[in-house]
Amino acid sequence: MQNTTRIIANPLAAGLAPGEATTDRIAWVKLSLVFLPLAAPISDAKVLTGRQKPLTEIAFLFAEIETEQGHSGIGYSYSKRAGGPGQFAHAKEIAGELIGEDPNDIARIWDKLVWAGASVGRSGLSTQAIAAFDIALWDLKAKRAKLPLAKLLGAHRDSVRCYNTSGGYLSMPIEEVKERVSMALEKGIGAIKLKVGQPDPMVDLARIEAVRKHIGDVPLAIDANQQWDRTTALRFGRIAEQFSLTWIEEPLDAYDYEGHAALAKELATPIATGEMLTSVDEHYELIRHNSVDFIQPDAPRVGGITPFLKILALADHKKLQLAPHYCMEIHLHLTAAYGREPWVEHFEWSEAMFNEKLHVVNGRMIVPNRPGLGFSLSDQARAWTRATHEAGKRP
Repeated sequence: MQNTTRIIANPLAAGLAPGEATTDRIAWVKLSLVFLPLAAPISDAKVLTGRQKPLTEIAFLFAEIETEQGHSGIGYSYSKRAGGPGQFAHAKEIAGELIGEDPNDIARIWDKLVWAGASVGRSGLSTQAIAAFDIALWDLKAKRAKLPLAKLLGAHRDSVRCYNTSGGYLSMPIEEVKERVSMALEKGIGAIKLKVGQPDPMVDLARIEAVRKHIGDVPLAIDANQQWDRTTALRFGRIAEQFSLTWIEEPLDAYDYEGHAALAKELATPIATGEMLTSVDEHYELIRHNSVDFIQPDAPRVGGITPFLKILALADHKKLQLAPHYCMEIHLHLTAAYGREPWVEHFEWSEAMFNEKLHVVNGRMIVPNRPGLGFSLSDQARAWTRATHEAGKRP
């Protein structure tokens, strides 16, 4: 008698068939590629080392989702200098995968989308495209619950400490930096971040000293944008300890986990990095190597809110401080739900993109009392749109 083995496929591989708990389905998805122009080109250390050109515009990938029952959500990803059209192209390829899905199954949808394009990788540009969908689904979920996203996640606070970066670039002379710093503080912003990484480190030290004298005891951080080697970072960090910096950001290459760990061990000033990493696994390596005091994940870069929450769980377990990169409209809600007092980064660049404004009072950004993420696209953003794509049929 011949022995045969019957192989039964695991139904969880593609998600269980919808049951009675499924009460709504995604009907329509719209993608928009929007280019936000900056008022003037800006430069950080990557420009001074010749690795990048000055930044003149930012590409945004917006995803708008609507369901059969009329619920809606909006999310975005972004790219600087290059990659925006690539994100749009990948999102366009996989947008149809959302049609007919239960919008509540956010984690399963994320897995479905990442495997739909797995041949180009499960991090980087592919997951940055997925981020726009994922963030839109979380926005939809919170709107359906009639709660700000922070409250849906379980907020620890209704406001978050905020710092400003957009006035501290290397392309600005020190007098302009001080003027912009004063404007930020007058708006109620609670801290300042200054770009460093000049070819002559003494120029950086002079700029730090000038800003420190200008702002007094206001918290001050610096950001080298990955352009130092280990020796320069260690020497500079020791000299800079006199300025009582809140952190030194990206002193080394983003993937130099061991180098960052050595700096974190040697310097009194906390080390911050993580913004350029594009997956949970890469952030886990930072955490595992004890590379950071402040971890700086970027929700659109890591693939959305779903993977971002996994990073927060890992960071909280290691008792790390949190200061996400950019995207204040999204990160305000996520930092409000972190157990340890965090920071959120303030940029006024994107304010023209949205109808709603975020408010800062006494150094803290206020979580808005609006459902979901609490923003909608402005007419200006629509005018800056260069390409759109739709999947499904709007209900």
